[in-house]
Amino acid sequence: MTFKPQQLTPYHSARHYFGAEQRRHREAARLSLVQLADILSSSKSTLARIATAELMPPPDLPARLDVAFGTDKHFHGLYQLAKREAHPDQYRRYMDFEGHAEVIEQYGAQAIPGLLQTRAYARAFLGCQEDLSEARIEERVNARMSRQERQRSDAPPYRWAILDEAVLRRPMGSGECMYEQLASLLKQVNTPDSKVQVMPFSAGSHSLLGGALTLLTLADGTVVAYEEGIEAGHLYEDQNAVKRWRRQYELLRANALSPTESAELIRKVMEDYKSCDTPPS
Repeated sequence: MTFKPQQLTPYHSARHYFGAEQRRHREAARLSLVQLADILSSSKSTLARIATAELMPPPDLPARLDVAFGTDKHFHGLYQLAKREAHPDQYRRYMDFEGHAEVIEQYGAQAIPGLLQTRAYARAFLGCQEDLSEARIEERVNARMSRQERQRSDAPPYRWAILDEAVLRRPMGSGECMYEQLASLLKQVNTPDSKVQVMPFSAGSHSLLGGALTLLTLADGTVVAYEEGIEAGHLYEDQNAVKRWRRQYELLRANALSPTESAELIRKVMEDYKSCDTPPS
């Protein structure tokens, strides 16, 4: 049977336009989908799904497309627009702030914040949502990983995270997944660009125990707060409201373990996951 490519709708969204441009440049270069997949070290099915906007491009694909087609930063630019569409509308303003924030301070009560998650942890976390298909899970994982790109840039934001001890001890995915996640976390505990503290069980209850909080400081000194629950979040731009969230965060910081103590606890918990993966003798 002759393969008939699906009709494209390039002007439906930035993601559709990215896919249409991928196909247009491929056809202009007289390359088959298989040939392009070989050049990019990708799969034919992945590229086909990206072309029809069924799948969000992975973060490393735009640069490889620009190299393959000699298009400078054409696909890079399209990706910057398309990746925002992987998030629900109510988060887009927050995403804009996050993308420009010079300081990012976060508290996680039940799970590691997205900016600190490994790919495996993110996949396991998002996989808990039964209404998401495998394709949607992979799309959201790619979108979450794309948010971490600034951390590897020449001018990364300064990040400070406070994590409840429960976050470290609650298994997410396999033992190997958790060990890898905690190892990644350990590397970010005390660097010039990041600090991590753990809020221990011994500290007892506190005002932020039931949710997650992010404080974003912008270049002009403006601070916005984002408080997130199970199914919804709220963005606070009113500075009086932000000050209230700031006070709660500072109280938490004062009662959390120091970065050095936090690193010791993370290493201790890592040993528990490591032993789980050790094959029986």
